[in-house]
Amino acid sequence: MRYGFTTGSCAAAAAKAAAYMLLTGREKHEITITTPKGILYHARMEEISRTEHSVRCAVRKDGGDDPDITTGTLIFAEVSWQEQKQEKDCGKPQILITGGAGVGTVTRPGLDQPVGSAAINHVPREMITREVEEVCALTDYAGSLLVEISVQGGEELAQKTFNPRLGIVGGISILGTTGIVEPMSSQALLDTIYVELKQKREEGNRFAAISPGNYGLEYMKRAYGFDLDRSVKCSNFIGKTMDMAVELGFEAVLLTGHIGKLVKLSGGIMDTHSREADARMELLMAAAYRAGCAPDTLGKILDCLVTEEALAYIVKDGCLSATMELLMKKILFYLKKRVKEELRVECILYANGYGELARSDGAVELLERIRGEEEHLQ
Repeated sequence: MRYGFTTGSCAAAAAKAAAYMLLTGREKHEITITTPKGILYHARMEEISRTEHSVRCAVRKDGGDDPDITTGTLIFAEVSWQEQKQEKDCGKPQILITGGAGVGTVTRPGLDQPVGSAAINHVPREMITREVEEVCALTDYAGSLLVEISVQGGEELAQKTFNPRLGIVGGISILGTTGIVEPMSSQALLDTIYVELKQKREEGNRFAAISPGNYGLEYMKRAYGFDLDRSVKCSNFIGKTMDMAVELGFEAVLLTGHIGKLVKLSGGIMDTHSREADARMELLMAAAYRAGCAPDTLGKILDCLVTEEALAYIVKDGCLSATMELLMKKILFYLKKRVKEELRVECILYANGYGELARSDGAVELLERIRGEEEHLQ
């Protein structure tokens, strides 16, 4: 699959080209930068505009084969003089970087940039600075330049990202640690989970609610008055999210989720993506066997395609409560093993057609603590 280039790479390329045009007076339609991964990025400039004091141009974002919502978006850089042009100076040029229209502003602590700053992460800032300084060295310029990054339609795009949840308002973030977009990158999702957990911790939260997604949203609202959208979404990375919670110093974690994913935890499967492992029916059947289900029921469970179909057979056999109790014990066993008893773990297990299937002894009490903590910190 074809890799692409991050918004950070696009911003750095546009800034380098704009700086070149400002300092030399020559128009530049293509530029090359070196990404942190060492891969060269040959970028083409679009929408070049020049004045006596500034140059503005854009690079069109190419996410490669990754389903990136910013692909095709124009990332602009405008470079302008900050003081009277200096022909020669033995000092180092000063590159000031700011965000313009379509680039978000950080409003909550715990992110890559401090509150009030443009959401341009430190690696893109370093890339921009390095590439513009290269042009300054080429032209023997040692004064100050202002680089303003903006994004066409960035405010609308941001509504499709995690930015509103993270407290980044007014646009998207300029991101990237390698400069490269790898197709279907799981690291990008893990980075997002870590940022959201870190932000909650730095805001003073000692307890965290975690869920694979919003599956069961209506059930949790109806049963507990809790909005799952306020929880940290860990997708399939339950084990790694638990590792992050330990690293960040949380005292307790409440995991809530549908049996279709969480049943895998009862076998110690901490990455619940189907490409890693399945065994849903085998694990469910094992718990049902220990709960006393009839051999015929066990065979039917193994033939099922989805867990809710298997639950119907367990209910018919009168073993649902016992089966779910055994399943919850195994889930807690492996979760506690994962965190090495370094934080408290509670769990609520449910299914859309059956409501709550099982919960750990302290789950409700922890949920109340999480709710109270959130209200106190708001």
